[in-house]
Amino acid sequence: MSYLITLFEQHSYMILFIGIFLELLALPISGEFLMSYAGYFVYQGHMNYFLAILTVFLSAGAGITMTYWIGKVGGYKLIERYGKYVHLGPERYRKIAAWFERTGSKFLVFAYFIPGVRHFTGYVSGISKMPYRKFIIPAYTGAFLWGISFITLGKVLGPKWDTFHQAASKYFIIFLIVLAVLLVGYIVFRFYKIQIKNSFIHLLTWLTNRLRTIRATEIFLIFLTSVLIGMVILMFGIAQEYLENDVAQFNQITEYIVHSSVYMNWMRGFLIFQQPFVFTGIIAVTILSIWIKKQHRLLEYLLLIVSILGGIPFHAIVLKAFSFLRSIGFEGKFHSANFPDLKATMMIIIYGTCIFLLVRHLKNNYWTIIIPLLGLLLLLGLALGNIVSTNVLPSDVVGGYIYGGVWIFFNFLLFELFRLMLGKNDV
Repeated sequence: MSYLITLFEQHSYMILFIGIFLELLALPISGEFLMSYAGYFVYQGHMNYFLAILTVFLSAGAGITMTYWIGKVGGYKLIERYGKYVHLGPERYRKIAAWFERTGSKFLVFAYFIPGVRHFTGYVSGISKMPYRKFIIPAYTGAFLWGISFITLGKVLGPKWDTFHQAASKYFIIFLIVLAVLLVGYIVFRFYKIQIKNSFIHLLTWLTNRLRTIRATEIFLIFLTSVLIGMVILMFGIAQEYLENDVAQFNQITEYIVHSSVYMNWMRGFLIFQQPFVFTGIIAVTILSIWIKKQHRLLEYLLLIVSILGGIPFHAIVLKAFSFLRSIGFEGKFHSANFPDLKATMMIIIYGTCIFLLVRHLKNNYWTIIIPLLGLLLLLGLALGNIVSTNVLPSDVVGGYIYGGVWIFFNFLLFELFRLMLGKNDV
């Protein structure tokens, strides 16, 4: 690899082209490494950003096209005879082919981001006799997205490329996979909206027939319970990483990327939403909304009071729990005494509780989706604003959001149970 880097410094575009091309023929070369290194060269001014992306696009396109035609001409006998030389035995072929069966050509767009899979997608596409016109568009789209993603990553990391590229690539791939899943879900919904709607109606009908005694409030309780369980799992997961100090690298990468790529002055503007007068305003609007709606006023006022006023004691209990763990053998493993961050905890508690109560009885389904989404964007902006403006660690902010989320969803579930016991079954 060191010899390859030396060659790369002397013949950047040629080595980038050859390296990506050979990797897609299933040779053991790291395409992400080469592309992020090219991004670092772009940062230094030794390479042109757009030419580097074009090089990857042409190279990846040529490589996957060649493997497609090799697979189409050679067929499955190619796997049986030569597959072992490129780690594509019959077993791995069957797994990848099964993915193709389930996802079709759309899988090609995202296959580049999956190590151990992208090398073989061309071969499998050809062997499976996928039509070339159906293969080429998603394959070349994926090549472009793959190139622009990792070259941009190397450019953003800049002088920290050598330190962070491996870990950043891991987090980046996770982010892209999540994004890809959401995108595929959206595309599937757009193209199969009627079928999904009909399936959903059939499912609801089945549930109604099977669970006739379950009312709307009880279904809502099931939803809240599921979310709470998910938040608790996240809480224990981040607690374990915190105790073992596995978040140190996450903090370094996040801080560097945020400080180098986020427009700080604009992000600092979000900090106005954590000022006391803004909190007072949204709480006042929530109180007024509860009064106007005239539905379970006392119960909802109690939820508002308990959630917000109980946030600080809850945070203190969490800190005492970590202090206890420190006293029994975790001394020296704590990266921050501010985990979870109190400000982040209170922000999600105040905004989360108020948004929940504001949309709780809305009849307009669009607003019940739009308002929570705006709340999530606001919390993201506040997190970035605090990272660029203060010394708070990203993991402390994430911890604050997760622990605060556990607290408010516990209260939501508890008060919905009270509502159910009181016989208030409308949602």
